[in-house]
Amino acid sequence: MELSARNQIKGRIISIKHGAVMAEVVIEVDSQEITSTITMGSLGRLQLAVGDRVTAIIKASDVLIGK
Repeated sequence: MELSARNQIKGRIISIKHGAVMAEVVIEVDSQEITSTITMGSLGRLQLAVGDRVTAIIKASDVLIGK
């Protein structure tokens, strides 16, 4: 699948917190973590589980940088 998003970061799911409507998925990339919130429907449809190798796809008009 081709995507217009340029920021595609491969990692591994290290935790999933289930909520009533949303799930919080934490992805480990090297020694950093990326957290995503997705619907419980998407979590089930993708059959995501801790340990899965996934790609975080980031499409944003703003990227903040701190120093």
